[in-house]
Amino acid sequence: MITIVDYQMGNLRSVQKAIESVGGSATISSDPDAIANADKLVLPGVGAFGDAMTEITRRDLAAPIRDFIASDRPFLGICLGLQLLFERGFENGEHQGLGILAGEVVRFNLPDSFKVPHMGWNTVKKVQVSPLLQDTPDGSHFYFVHSYYVCPADASVVALECDYGTNFCAMVQQGNLFATQFHPEKSQQDGLKLLRRFNELG
Repeated sequence: MITIVDYQMGNLRSVQKAIESVGGSATISSDPDAIANADKLVLPGVGAFGDAMTEITRRDLAAPIRDFIASDRPFLGICLGLQLLFERGFENGEHQGLGILAGEVVRFNLPDSFKVPHMGWNTVKKVQVSPLLQDTPDGSHFYFVHSYYVCPADASVVALECDYGTNFCAMVQQGNLFATQFHPEKSQQDGLKLLRRFNELG
């Protein structure tokens, strides 16, 4: 069973439906005990970094999420759920993140020919081998919607990169922790293949 973290900032049902479409079972929960005891955990999210951390803190979810990841059970962050893993974000001021990965979340600073937010389909490039990317060749297309991107302090966690005026990290992995800047649930077959691989993890 996959548990999807509900902190009121994400299209939770679309993530749940995508997981179910690849043969998985998923439940949505904001209960700290359910999150701490999950078999697999998904942290989705759409919205502002600071607001998300406020909700996570208010619901007493930060410690269960950290403890879950420390146990090395399979974890998938999506979009804002990737960004929150880092130490700090600079959206509307400076805000502390979950601090699970070292690094920052910064805004695109691009020429006027590039619109921000980065929205729509873009290709990715593999940086390292990943169990979630076995069926994903270089140049696969995924769906992005974001104005900020992560800058990991440790380059070894980067699994995918994307080019939008600058190269940025599109996916991280460390042990059984995986997180994507793109939305696999909105990325048609390439996204569903990634979710299927996550569902199949032991």
